[in-house]
Amino acid sequence: MSLSPADHETVAAQLGRVPRGAVGVAHRCPCGAPDVVETAPRLPDGTPFPTTFYLTCPRLAGRLSTAEADGLMRDMTTRLETDPELAQQYRAAHEDYLERRRELGTVPEIEGVSAGGMPTRVKCLHALAGHALAAGKGVNPFGDEALEAVGHWWERNPCSGKDTE
Repeated sequence: MSLSPADHETVAAQLGRVPRGAVGVAHRCPCGAPDVVETAPRLPDGTPFPTTFYLTCPRLAGRLSTAEADGLMRDMTTRLETDPELAQQYRAAHEDYLERRRELGTVPEIEGVSAGGMPTRVKCLHALAGHALAAGKGVNPFGDEALEAVGHWWERNPCSGKDTE
């Protein structure tokens, strides 16, 4: 889905800056606002940009940051190292991410690099959750787990900008 002027304005407000390289809405919050944008693999200034699915929702980003600080990534990485089936699912998520980015263009400098530490470690829950939201449940196991861990971020004062949590 393309990034309409209204979506562009919403994302700019969410980020507190003009979005760079955003080409579409990859997922919408249940409230209807964009929460993940699809970003070109090369920014307008020529910089390679591997984060195809960029999480924009400040409430979700905050909850994911808390989960990171609480050690969720460390626990996931430990499981990745000891569970071959999970490692295979995560490698498949990495391949899915790369294929979706190729649909937007090829940038040799980032060929084979996805996001969030895939496929060998868990580095950024924001990137993994963005991919999970954009691709749908069952594609990125750690993105799905991260979203489950933070719960329904949109339910209390849905995207009103008046967060009382």
